[in-house]
Amino acid sequence: MIDNMYQKMRVGVVHFKAFPGLETGEGPLAETLEKICADDFWTAVEVGWMKDYRERNTCRHLLDQSHLSVAYATQPRILGNKLNLNSFDAKDRGNAINAVKNCIDEAYDLGAEVVRIIAGKDPGDTKREEAKKVLVDSLHQILEYGKEEGGMKFTLKIFDRDIDKMNLIGHFSDALDIAKVVRPDYPNFGLLADLSHFPLLDEKAEEAIPLIKDYLESVHLGNCVCRDRKHPAYGDIQPRFGIPGGEIDTQEVVDFFHVLIDNGFFDKGERPIVSAEVRPVLAGETSALILANAKRVMRDAWALAAVSAVGLDASERREQTQALRGRRMQAAE
Repeated sequence: MIDNMYQKMRVGVVHFKAFPGLETGEGPLAETLEKICADDFWTAVEVGWMKDYRERNTCRHLLDQSHLSVAYATQPRILGNKLNLNSFDAKDRGNAINAVKNCIDEAYDLGAEVVRIIAGKDPGDTKREEAKKVLVDSLHQILEYGKEEGGMKFTLKIFDRDIDKMNLIGHFSDALDIAKVVRPDYPNFGLLADLSHFPLLDEKAEEAIPLIKDYLESVHLGNCVCRDRKHPAYGDIQPRFGIPGGEIDTQEVVDFFHVLIDNGFFDKGERPIVSAEVRPVLAGETSALILANAKRVMRDAWALAAVSAVGLDASERREQTQALRGRRMQAAE
């Protein structure tokens, strides 16, 4: 029997996605963060760019009181300023590296234990391998800076390449290439996989997760729309679970939990952070309802994963998952 969810993971939420508009580093950061801090469903939170040091200080006091585990995501600053850690332009790459170093400083200010990093744009097939070498060099500079500052951990998030963010990392095989080169020198470096990105990448978790399982340190749970270009949530938008036209609902989270269980993700010692990354998109949707949706899906999916795992080995669960996926695709057609 699978243990209680909280025995296996720290249950998190991405703050700046749950409350849209905060990606700019401004807005009601402390006011909205307090809503998460006061909700004991969450045992972790992922925060981002906070421009004003006074607001950041207020948020640090909230986090200190809350007993939440804290991760810091560089995406708001990096994507908002169109920065690229694998740029071939030395000045542009230097600006991106310095921005991430500033993020590390903010992460320490906020009491974070891990910093989420993202690669830049994919330059295309002919220059991809060269760009990966540039990214590795950037990561070395960033991780050296982190080493000077203290015991921070780092994860590289795997994005989509072809539909929205057009990111170098990218497909899971490319993420594996980076991790194999970086991890030997920096054992505090790992990867982050996002459930919402599998459909965007046209990859299957049961095939991709085994590739990177030795380096996988955290996951995000989210949804996406990738078959209807006219849909308001098309691309890497992270709409609520179960949105009409979307790819991810409770059963897909159940399937993902099975894959993670089978690959030892929850048995590495320290409980990993598993965060919901969702936001209101459609008219009438609110942050409060979207968060309630996410909590129900995470709680139900773990309970269903526990029930469906009883008496089945990993291969039987994979067969069950594939059969369910096939029936759902037929129903969708």
